[in-house]
Amino acid sequence: MAGMIVIYKQPADVKAFDKHYFETHIPLAKKIPGLRKYEISHGPITTVAGPSDVYLIGTLHFDDLDAMKKGMASPEGQAAGADRRLYAPDESGVQMFLFETREV
Repeated sequence: MAGMIVIYKQPADVKAFDKHYFETHIPLAKKIPGLRKYEISHGPITTVAGPSDVYLIGTLHFDDLDAMKKGMASPEGQAAGADRRLYAPDESGVQMFLFETREV
């Protein structure tokens, strides 16, 4: 399996972020070919040391990195990427990590 974790910092306008993320971005992203599962965090995000500035974490699951790359290169993947830049326009408010997983 492979995953993509997208970490969003606290947005300036939570209502606008949520409206766009849930009503526009998630439906677009769920059309990405090869996407097996889309999960999001629920509730406050904390660290061992206490509160964090992270607002939401999205985790996308694919069969492997090749499937993820193909999906993200597809028109649907490109549309989701372009849409992300509308509500999180620069890298200061979002981090993305791509990785393969193995069960241990």
